Amino acid sequence: MTDLTGVLARLDAAEADTRARYFELLRIPSVSAQPPHAADCRRTAEWLSRELAELGFESGVRDTAGHPVVVAHHPGPEGAKGPHLLYYGHYDVQPAEPLELWSSPPFEPTVVPGPHGDRVVARGAVDDKGQVMTWLSAFRAWHAETGSMPTRISVLVEGEEEVGSPSLDAFLEANAAELKADLVVVSDTNMWDFDTPALSTRLRGLLYTQIDLRAASRDLHSGMYGGSARNPLNLLARILGELHDAEGRIQLPGFYDGVPPVSNAQAAQWDSLGFDEARYLGDVGLSVPVGERGYGALERIWARPTCDVNGMWGGYTGEGSKTVIAAEAHAKVSFRLVGTQDPKAIAASLKDFVEARLPQDCAAEIQVFGAAPAVEVPAESPAIAAASRALEAEYGRAPALVGCGGSIPVVESFRRILGMETLLMGFGLDDDQVHSPNEKFEWRCLTRGARAHARLLGELAK
Repeated sequence: MTDLTGVLARLDAAEADTRARYFELLRIPSVSAQPPHAADCRRTAEWLSRELAELGFESGVRDTAGHPVVVAHHPGPEGAKGPHLLYYGHYDVQPAEPLELWSSPPFEPTVVPGPHGDRVVARGAVDDKGQVMTWLSAFRAWHAETGSMPTRISVLVEGEEEVGSPSLDAFLEANAAELKADLVVVSDTNMWDFDTPALSTRLRGLLYTQIDLRAASRDLHSGMYGGSARNPLNLLARILGELHDAEGRIQLPGFYDGVPPVSNAQAAQWDSLGFDEARYLGDVGLSVPVGERGYGALERIWARPTCDVNGMWGGYTGEGSKTVIAAEAHAKVSFRLVGTQDPKAIAASLKDFVEARLPQDCAAEIQVFGAAPAVEVPAESPAIAAASRALEAEYGRAPALVGCGGSIPVVESFRRILGMETLLMGFGLDDDQVHSPNEKFEWRCLTRGARAHARLLGELAK
């Protein structure tokens, strides 16, 4: 306990230094999706590796088929008996465009006042550079106070999370023996609200597809051919409209195979959170909830699968008019998955669903850009118990055990490839504008997140 008291005091005293390091990291435009920023991605990896080396880690930058990863190891104190932890994060960020919607330059961190005090506005402020900084700052404080880490720690920070982590599985497989640990710790999720911490115990999976539908051999004049030639945009719109029935249920055969009911205990715990769906929708300019009828708001968001059209195009979409019947129509369609739903089976069902609705002279192709099943973390695990104690000690209230409507595919990769469970302890907020212009991170969320990570290390080291 004496060590922890000193570590927390070190964190409080080091706020100015933490902010300076954080800003230095944010100024590097590590946009993984844009080739001109490849050198910036490597520069960020090298920056992180140097930070870890300063704290006694054996650290290096490793090449992959894409952007490099950072791998580091610390043996902990002599005779350490606590668990071996693997901390995961990502240093890459989303593109900043559209630049004109930013209130300040996206790669020049700017402090602005908010209802909870200072907030930092920059691309990557919370996703994931700010969240990585929470545990990196905790490491620095432990090192300053004790000269070591309280337990054995490994670190893996990748640079391709924002483009689907295409190189990560191969890297995990090739380095499985080196990266194997007792538990993965990830900070890339949210708190329940500013005053209430949260641990995410379930993540929805993801299937991301593209439908390419083709009819005529070329675009056609709508006056000369309208009324005779097939319009693939009309056809695709009709097919997409049949994906849901009037009750919001998805119509793919076998789609709900593996979707479990929510237990009464879990439903009661979620009800106790007092989620305000009207406010949730009102914050984004909406007022009418949709989705499957007969389910509560949090159950629809965390425990029910979805199907959404993310984009649709074809024909002429430029300024003014052009009377054309397109030869092709395209749509991006994604599915959020739960339970034991099989992404491959659902992709096959989508293919059958589309092809069954194709008239003669039309053809369709289904492309799959991403597929990962859902993940559920046992709420009664020792890691959850330790994290709950750490968070309650910091925030004065027990954390909410929540679901996450989004997906973190690497969590499934750690389970499948390394046989490891993941502790999801994040410090973001719903209004952080992740992936949007003016992304921000509350400074208090970062500093309390760092203190929570310092406490977590103390708990796990016991």
